[in-house]
Amino acid sequence: MRLVKLEANGDLDEWRNAARLLLSNNIAPQQIDWQHEQPGARDIFGPIGDRRPLDDLKPGSKQIMVPKDFLPLAEKVVCHSSQTRFALLYRLLWRLQDDKKLLEALSDEDVVLAHKLEKSVRRDSHKMKAFVRFKEFVDEQPSSTARRRFVAWFEPDHFIVKRVAPFFQRRFTDMDWILATPKGSAAWDGETLSFTTVPATKPSTEDATDDLWRVYFANIFNPARLKIKAMQTEMPKKYWKNLPEAVLIPQLIGKAEANVAAMRARQASTPPAFHSKLQAARAPDEPTQGIEGTIEHEKQRARACSRCDLYKNATQMVFGEGPKDADIMFVGEQPGDQEDLAGRPFIGPAGKIFDGALEQAGIGRSDVYVTNAVKHFKYMPRGKRRIHQKPNMGEIKACRWWLDRELKTIKPKLIVALGATAFYALTQRQQRLGDLRGKTVSLSKEQTLFVTVHPSYLLRIPDPKAKKIETERFFNDIRIVRTLTLTI
Repeated sequence: MRLVKLEANGDLDEWRNAARLLLSNNIAPQQIDWQHEQPGARDIFGPIGDRRPLDDLKPGSKQIMVPKDFLPLAEKVVCHSSQTRFALLYRLLWRLQDDKKLLEALSDEDVVLAHKLEKSVRRDSHKMKAFVRFKEFVDEQPSSTARRRFVAWFEPDHFIVKRVAPFFQRRFTDMDWILATPKGSAAWDGETLSFTTVPATKPSTEDATDDLWRVYFANIFNPARLKIKAMQTEMPKKYWKNLPEAVLIPQLIGKAEANVAAMRARQASTPPAFHSKLQAARAPDEPTQGIEGTIEHEKQRARACSRCDLYKNATQMVFGEGPKDADIMFVGEQPGDQEDLAGRPFIGPAGKIFDGALEQAGIGRSDVYVTNAVKHFKYMPRGKRRIHQKPNMGEIKACRWWLDRELKTIKPKLIVALGATAFYALTQRQQRLGDLRGKTVSLSKEQTLFVTVHPSYLLRIPDPKAKKIETERFFNDIRIVRTLTLTI
């Protein structure tokens, strides 16, 4: 039986050197007793029984090979405080010599345990970055050339000081600091990042930033989104004693319900102040200008539209725009917040994606007619924001009258439905957009309909990879539109 004593402070090289020596001598995991030395402690008993140190071992000739994923995993696992971590890593190393794909066996007991320890270390490292609070040392007789000095106290679950300290060195390189923990400390003096494994004692310091933290936390605390269990998961109670802002938490939780009621009472229930001025400009009794049968004439008539209730809260009717003889008409769902304020379609975030797709396909925005199935912005007020709401069937049907006027006036050869709402408004049919996307539908002998997604759909995709794929699909759909115009 071989006895291996390690300082066990999160240093991978310490374990790796011992493991390499043992493995090269073909010593099996069950023949090794891994023990942890405590900093400053003395072993008065020495090796027990038949447990021998590694002093008499010399590197063997056995070639050691591991997959590339093993060392990154081991770097984190050795930082864990578990007494079994070194034995676990050696078992994995031993088994990897015969099974190079062992780490891919996610049901293997050793692999599962290693990933569990690794996850715990990553979480502890994240918490250190989030909850460390540096406080300034103030010298009674400061030097004019002295750098500012700070100290922070943190109580990690694992040996992560060496792992996380470089993060603070990069962030706070212009000041001297000490990060003290019960599991060792790190210090930065502007040139050297040094470490010690000696347990530190908690410093008793307080500075003006404590009040700043409390002011900041009180202002970002949102009682309407309070979920106590979720909050304690992200900010466990064990960290509260070292966070200056934590003293506010019981009070903020206690007053959350009353604060939500107050927020609800003062939330926006009417449109912005300028809304009434723009509504007044609609001038329903103003004589319609423009020659009858032209798009300008229809636009003037639409300003006084009250075919559904959406006009009551919207800033203004957002009519279509583009050439009066455009061959292509794009139809979206409804104007958004920016379109409602400006009175023009597709100028917000979705409009920017739309413009980019047109440009890549070689279609000029000024050569196409752009409009929406519903001409007024439907929204729900939430504080100072106006949150988009999908129009219902009645509102779509009520606004179909204006869409018909645009179709009869412009007479486009190709109509592009951007989304399911536009498709329904144009065909009065409800079908899965996925079954229609990229296909053409004949509306009449003179008009063809092409179906794709609305560009706002791309803005709602959370996964960057999926978003990139779907954006390219949308851009390709618009390139197909360009091809169709050459054949129609």
